[in-house]
Amino acid sequence: MIEILVYLFENYLPDTCPPAGVLAQKLTAAGFESDDISEALSWMDGLAGAQQSVFAAPSATAVRIYDVEEQERLSAECRGFISFLEQCGALDAPLREAVIERALALPDDEISLDRFKVVVLAMIWRTRREVDALVLEELLAEDADEADWDGSEEVTRILLN
Repeated sequence: MIEILVYLFENYLPDTCPPAGVLAQKLTAAGFESDDISEALSWMDGLAGAQQSVFAAPSATAVRIYDVEEQERLSAECRGFISFLEQCGALDAPLREAVIERALALPDDEISLDRFKVVVLAMIWRTRREVDALVLEELLAEDADEADWDGSEEVTRILLN
């Protein structure tokens, strides 16, 4: 599913995606499996709900405490990255909550930092937030030992233009 999200970043940023039916056909033509397409489209539908719930999230002065499930599924690296993004001003409290909700919607037992970064990119893309170029570089940086996806150079080029 993450590969499909990266494909969408590479092929549809900064434009919007076509309707779900058309997108499913395009993804099938691109060689993705129907189960993965269904899962990705369902996850993308959740982005709309997460975007709407951004307005009901906690205030900027709220302190975030992770429950047991969140601590088990979001690695310490992911939680540290959330803190980094908040300190840089790339995430506010409402967007942080939406990012966490969408990350926990992934089927992974533990979400790697690389996969988490894709979720953050998806939320920033969906909410059309502007992000400092240095923060964006950090978002797109890959750990060579743990890279889950390729194409970050293309995504960087698209997002910075």
